[in-house]
Amino acid sequence: MTANTSPVLEIRNACRVHGERELAVQALADATIAIQPGEFVAVMGPSGSGKSTLLHLAGGLDVPTAGQVLVEGTDLATLSIAQRAVIRRRSAGYVFQDFNLLPALTAAENVAFPLELDGWSKKKARQAALASLDDTGVAELADRRPEDMSGGQAQRVAIARALVGPRRLLLADEPTGALDSTNGTAVLRLLREKADNGAAVLMVTHEARYAAWTDRTLFLRDGRIIDQSGPSDASELLSQGTA
Repeated sequence: MTANTSPVLEIRNACRVHGERELAVQALADATIAIQPGEFVAVMGPSGSGKSTLLHLAGGLDVPTAGQVLVEGTDLATLSIAQRAVIRRRSAGYVFQDFNLLPALTAAENVAFPLELDGWSKKKARQAALASLDDTGVAELADRRPEDMSGGQAQRVAIARALVGPRRLLLADEPTGALDSTNGTAVLRLLREKADNGAAVLMVTHEARYAAWTDRTLFLRDGRIIDQSGPSDASELLSQGTA
């Protein structure tokens, strides 16, 4: 991890409340984290603890009810929806739990799409897409559409899309959820390599063996960050019921 640099992602006292008055539900409360270039951070916790909410705020898919979320120094709450979409294309790759691939596009077209939206030529975007598909081990799927892929294949194409281009922040929501152990390990190796090359990586996972690939693990319960540890401590804290 690189020292003495500005965080790629900084979340300051962020709260997220859904609904109003008696129907209000606090999904996240007073969350504060900073992730530096080259740092790989896992987020763990039971269902409903706020993990996906934290990731949505980090990626500008939602904005906090209070507090701040900054990506490379930019406060996402000050941006329009369109401007936040630009941040995701240029700065923050996102691996969705349900893949979120466009069904009418091939794998290569799905991976190239955010680059083309950002002004890359079709040729340059396709070259980058093919390289990213090769990195995730699914180069042979380049001309196949999502309906012709298994769940694990679609997951790896989604990861290739998140990894493509010069983004410095990678957000992954259960990126190994549809993968077997061998492919899951290969994906974690890719994420670790991305961090080692200077990106900031934030990953939601429910498996301590995958959290062991990271530099530290945040534990959430009832919308609050209740603890954090280094990778060697994750299994022990889980066994004690912390997460």
